[in-house]
Amino acid sequence: MLMTNRQLAAMETRKKLLNAGKEIICRKGLTNVSVEEITEAAGVSKGTFYTYFKRKEDIVHELSRSMFGEILEYAKAADGDFLEKLKCYMMNFSGYIEQSSVRLAQEWVKNVVTPAQTGENPDAGKLSSDLSDISELLSFGVRQGMLKPDTPVPQLAHGLVDLLYGQMLCWSMSNGTYSLKERTREFCDTCLEQMFQEYCSH
Repeated sequence: MLMTNRQLAAMETRKKLLNAGKEIICRKGLTNVSVEEITEAAGVSKGTFYTYFKRKEDIVHELSRSMFGEILEYAKAADGDFLEKLKCYMMNFSGYIEQSSVRLAQEWVKNVVTPAQTGENPDAGKLSSDLSDISELLSFGVRQGMLKPDTPVPQLAHGLVDLLYGQMLCWSMSNGTYSLKERTREFCDTCLEQMFQEYCSH
């Protein structure tokens, strides 16, 4: 089914707002950015902003979600054994964060820990979403015979998410003084095989 011109225009406007918001937020920080600045940079009216977002924090939420939309399927399709697929997932996870800038990661962490005083936190589901994705990747490994049937999927998924989020937090606290993706690569190269040794099918 083809999209109408109106739908295509709406998608383009939303994209302009996201791109403008990302550029300004990374440069100034979320607290120093107004909706007017975002809409001016995007070349749209202030009222248009509220057609797509309730508040400026939603920009950070949307950007954080969109970055991770494809990495699960990409990891499933990656060449190699299960450890290669998991390494692909973890490195792309960290790579997307690093590519989006440390400033945006810091704003996302701050917005999750201390949400705006609206009674809502749209980022609250991000942890559940990432847990679900890693659980699915592990379950995929079991279904494909790459991991043993008794692999403790929930426990491993929680451990891996804790690791990825911990790395992101430490990187944010360091103000991006090293490569997050390379730090994840180091972990994968030195620890993943030992971590999964008893679960991989040989």
